[in-house]
Formats: sequence, structure tokens, C-alpha cells
Amino acid sequence: MFGINGGELLILLLVAGLVIGPERLPAYAEQLAGWVRRLRDVARDTKDRVGAELGTEDVDWAALDPRRYDPRRIVRDALLDDPPPREPSRPSVPRPGRARTAAATAAPAFAAAAPTETGPAPFDDEAT
Repeated sequence: MFGINGGELLILLLVAGLVIGPERLPAYAEQLAGWVRRLRDVARDTKDRVGAELGTEDVDWAALDPRRYDPRRIVRDALLDDPPPREPSRPSVPRPGRARTAAATAAPAFAAAAPTETGPAPFDDEAT
């Protein structure tokens, strides 16, 4: 505790016993025993008060671990999750019997960049 081994502690107690003397030693021992009892009572009362304040229910300390809320871990877990299955996109088919307007028949400006495939849209795993 203080860098004192058992032999040194024994020598210190022997010297303290000689310095205090046999007349005052019982009074000091009784006083030390009273302090130890009071300290033990305070510790027990504190433990009882904390138990009464917090309740007797079991606390799931693993759920309260602050390491669970590390942003790097949250992002890593989110990226490692499997993405939900997507439905394939269906190409728009004109319905028979409807007249097309001039605006609907004109090609949009981005039509040249649009893919000509009719499969699902491309998916980039690394995009955010």
C-alpha cells in the first residue's frame, strides 16, 4: 500500500507500542476500533442508500457501455449491414388508348446520358 512490507509494518507497530507505552495503548486501541466501526457503518449506510435510490433492479451495464456510441463503430456497423433487397425498376410503358402530348413526346435534355438498358438502376456501394 505505502511500499511497506509485512516485516517493516511489524517493526513500526512495535516501535509505536513502545512510544505510546503500555498505559495509553489500550485507550488508543479502543479509539482505533471505534473509528473502524464507524467507518464500516458509514460504508454500509452509504451502500444501503445507493441501493434504495437506484432500486434493486439489475442494471444492464453492457447496454450503457460508452464504447457502443463511438461514431466510427456506428458507421462501420451500418456499412457492414446487408442493404435491404430492392425491387427491380420497371421501364415505363405507354398505355394504349392515351394520346401523347407534344411535351410528353419530346426527349428530355438528359435522355442522352440515360442508360439504354431496361434492368435495375446501377447501385454504388461506396456512395453515401
